[in-house]
Amino acid sequence: MGLELWAAVVGLALSLPAVFVYNRLVSERNQARQGYADIDVQLKRRADLVPQPAAARFGAERSLGEGLHRLVLLAEAYPQLKADASFRDLSARLVEVEDQLQFARRFYNGAVQQYLTRMESVPDVLIAKLFRFEPMPFFETDDREAVGVKV
Repeated sequence: MGLELWAAVVGLALSLPAVFVYNRLVSERNQARQGYADIDVQLKRRADLVPQPAAARFGAERSLGEGLHRLVLLAEAYPQLKADASFRDLSARLVEVEDQLQFARRFYNGAVQQYLTRMESVPDVLIAKLFRFEPMPFFETDDREAVGVKV
């Protein structure tokens, strides 16, 4: 074998794992982005149920969550409101959206955790730095419990 052929074989042997690692990082990043989009969809569904002028993504979610807690307290104070069919329907839909939102948050945070672990692991860290992969933030909220609606 000639020197050029050996160089080509060595180059191929080194580039194939790099391509595999790069593609795996792209896949993990895209999965985390999909998780973020899923949270966004659930926040939009919730905002559609309870109209709100602010449509900023995660910041508005916190204030809407606080507003929903106040709504639940208001319903507890006024039994006629709790007995209203429209309010019961809204309550059921809010519970469904809150459950889906909790699932979407867990999925997103799990995807981000897996992506960050890959970015910090050898040999992935070398490819991540070379191609300037950026870390993604975890979804965190001050509200540690889902909105509970009692009908």
